[in-house]
Amino acid sequence: MTDTLSDSALDQLFRNARTHNAFSGQIDDATLRRLYDLAKLGPTEANAGPARFVFVRSRQAKERLGPALSEGNYEKTMAAPVTVIVGHDLRFYDKLPVLFPHVDAKSWFEGSPEERLQRVALRGSSMQAAYLILAARALGLDTGPMSGFDNAKVDAAFFAGTNVRSNILVNLGRGDESVLYPRSPRLSFDEAARIE
Repeated sequence: MTDTLSDSALDQLFRNARTHNAFSGQIDDATLRRLYDLAKLGPTEANAGPARFVFVRSRQAKERLGPALSEGNYEKTMAAPVTVIVGHDLRFYDKLPVLFPHVDAKSWFEGSPEERLQRVALRGSSMQAAYLILAARALGLDTGPMSGFDNAKVDAAFFAGTNVRSNILVNLGRGDESVLYPRSPRLSFDEAARIE
C-alpha cells in the first residue's frame, strides 16, 4: 500500500464525518453484510476478532433495546434505521485455531483469569467498533456511537446464556445535518502527541 487516499476520501472518513444524533433512511441486509465484511478486516490481537455484532433493525428488537437506553439516547436510537450492538465474546479464543492457525494461540488464553479475557476482548471489540464506524462512513452511512446504556439490560435482552457482553452501541443511517452541533475542538499534535 503506497497510495494516499484522495482528499475527498479523507474528508468522507474523517474531516467532514460527524457523530450524528438524528437519522433517517433504510439500510438493507446487503449493506449490513458489506459493512461487516469491511469492518472484520481490521487488525486485532492474534487476529482474535472478539467483537460480536447485533444489527438491531426490527421494531420488536428496538423495543427490547429501548429499556436499556439512557434518557438522552432513547429517541434517537429508536428512530435510527439500525442500531449496532457491538459486544465482545469472552471465549474469543475458541475461534483462534481457525483465525490464527500457524501457532496454538488458543493456549495463550484458555484458563486465563476472567479479568485478562475481559481486557483483551474489550480492547479488541473497541477497535472493531472503530473499524465499523469507518466502514460505515466509507459506504456513505452516518454513525452515532454511544455508551449511554445499561450494559446488564442489553446483555440480558440480547446475549443471555452466552459469553458475549455488550461494549458500545452505534446508530446507523442518513444523518440529519440540520441538528448537528458545531464540531467540537480536538487537541493539537503538540498537546496530545510527541515524536521520540
